[in-house]
Amino acid sequence: MWYEISNWAKNENVSRHNLNYWQGNNWWGIGPGAHSHINGTRWWNQKLPNKWRESLQQGLSPALAREILTNDQKIIEKIMLELRLKSGINIDQIDSKKVEGLVKDQLALIESGRLVLTLQGRLLADVVFRELTS
Repeated sequence: MWYEISNWAKNENVSRHNLNYWQGNNWWGIGPGAHSHINGTRWWNQKLPNKWRESLQQGLSPALAREILTNDQKIIEKIMLELRLKSGINIDQIDSKKVEGLVKDQLALIESGRLVLTLQGRLLADVVFRELTS
């Protein structure tokens, strides 16, 4: 069964690990190049294993950089990530005129108060995301 724009599962055995990202939950990444997200703050580690290891050996954080998401960034990410899912996103969180246009163009439909991508919408997801976040 399809449960996310590029993922399928057998017998509803979906990847809880990946769902955690798409639902905007917190997650820790461990190791060189790993990314983490906690309560709207994102950071990423040194990519090169030797640099990552040297930081730890010196008692330093291996994090290379971080960013604190603005409210606008959080809204855009919520739309882009939740709309990837088969369950879609609550239509109350989206401009109703844009919803109407996507439904009219058969890129999305409304199911139980949620905007859900159609097959065509999944194939043209970048177009849908741009429309909803512009």
